[in-house]
Amino acid sequence: MAWSTRQLAEIAGTTIKAVRHYHEIGLLDEPARRSNGYKQYETAHLVRLLQIKRLSDLGVPLAQIATMGRADQDPDEALRVLDSELEATITRLQRVRAELAVILEHRAPADLPAGFSAVARDLTDVDRSMLMIYAQVFDDDAMAALRELLHDQPHTDADDEFETLPADADRATRQALAERIAPIMQRQLTAYPALGAPESHALHGPGLTGCAVVQALRELYHPAQLEVLYRAHLIVTGQTDDRLDAEELVVDPTPRP
Repeated sequence: MAWSTRQLAEIAGTTIKAVRHYHEIGLLDEPARRSNGYKQYETAHLVRLLQIKRLSDLGVPLAQIATMGRADQDPDEALRVLDSELEATITRLQRVRAELAVILEHRAPADLPAGFSAVARDLTDVDRSMLMIYAQVFDDDAMAALRELLHDQPHTDADDEFETLPADADRATRQALAERIAPIMQRQLTAYPALGAPESHALHGPGLTGCAVVQALRELYHPAQLEVLYRAHLIVTGQTDDRLDAEELVVDPTPRP
């Protein structure tokens, strides 16, 4: 007995469109035709179609099914590869689910780098933007150090003052805030050495990484804030710079003895 395309598809639990597609890509042999032009599918076609459908249901790509040959050939290697790929996919999905659970628990922004959701509450919009950039230019060690710092170091009054510092703050205010921030910066660099040697943790080389970070800082902080950070850095490193113009420091942040 022979079947039509519709009957074959119905028996196999698939569609006429799928059967025709398998013909087009060479997975299923064309059957003989009757004198009236209608196809005559036989048992061998049904078995092959069921094999294709089963492997496809297991997730084997159609292109890979073609290389696996017929049912009497050994598909073990292809299945082992598929199993390995599925294992990697399951691991990734489990990791994503774990991250989503933390994001939901802390009601954190979903765009933060992995691992930072638990510290999202005290982060400003600028902090979040910088974190996203840091995650693209620094390695895992540097990001782990930054994550620990944000988790372990409490938010201080100096942080609040820095975030609300007016763009037109006078030099005395800027200098005083730099002197308050410098000891905090020193403790952080001592506790987390990776943060004190960013060039050693640059994913794209010190040049490109430095340009990305400096550009982001210049665009996300106003000149008075940048000067505070700069002068705090001078205090920590024991350098001096007598320039008075915050704009000049932004354009040329190279310390001058």
